[in-house]
Amino acid sequence: MAFVLMFVTACGSTAHPASDKPTIKIGYLPITHAGPLFLDAHLHDGQFEQYNIELVKFNSWPDLMDALNTGRIDGASVLVQLAMKAVEKGIDLQALALGHKDGNVLISSKEIHETKDLVGETFAIPHKYSTHNQLLYETLKLEGLTFDDVNIVEMAPAEMPAALAGNQIAGYVVAEPFGALAVNMDKGHVLHYSDDVWPNSYCCVLVLRNDFIQENETVTQELVAQYVKAGEHADEKDASLYEAYQHYMNVDREVLDLSLQWISYDGLRIEKPEYEKLRNLVLEMDLMENPPSYEEFVNNTFIDKVK
Repeated sequence: MAFVLMFVTACGSTAHPASDKPTIKIGYLPITHAGPLFLDAHLHDGQFEQYNIELVKFNSWPDLMDALNTGRIDGASVLVQLAMKAVEKGIDLQALALGHKDGNVLISSKEIHETKDLVGETFAIPHKYSTHNQLLYETLKLEGLTFDDVNIVEMAPAEMPAALAGNQIAGYVVAEPFGALAVNMDKGHVLHYSDDVWPNSYCCVLVLRNDFIQENETVTQELVAQYVKAGEHADEKDASLYEAYQHYMNVDREVLDLSLQWISYDGLRIEKPEYEKLRNLVLEMDLMENPPSYEEFVNNTFIDKVK
């Protein structure tokens, strides 16, 4: 039996008829954390009054960031730490909204009952620059442990459930729906929920290149307004959200149901206290030397105008 979640490739982007409206290319990975983006594009078939939107699918964060950093896409739903690292390196990005709230879980094998059982075990994260890495750090710190006590490996999210089922790793923390997948397969259990370890932790954000924003302020305003509205709609978790997910992801309904129990999509404004906690933790973990400040990175100009 194959345990790897398969992604839909054919639906990775949406084609639009030629028009005078700009087409905004937004990169994404097929994860539940991009729910508002998926729902927004799905409900409107990617076509809005002042612009069209084209969602561009990537299977890895490095590939997405390469496209974003080089301007092949205009924006992305992306791990906040990856975007911060890009800004530190000189890429002019602005974070306009959160992708979601909560929705991360630390999954372990059934032999692991508490955090201290991870000592000497192998635990997987998707990327060094991720809230998942920071959640693991905080989880260990609460028990007086450090990264030195655990063998931490980076692994592609889709490989994690199978690696856990095959006893190659003792656990993992990653974007959904991969945690729910292991639970649904009865190959793992939730060791910790993110809001138990780090309440209100930020994970994915909607970013745009600043050159696009400056040249398209009116369009950016409509984009953010529609995105926030989609987030409020997504939080209702009705049939339209499931339809959107099935368009951009191929995931079992039971897995998606479980994943959606852990996540919310309302209140997507990026708040300074929460960002500063994340930034301070980045510094504490020596992930970056000069991560961007809130004022340098977060642009609430547009979300604050949304009624």
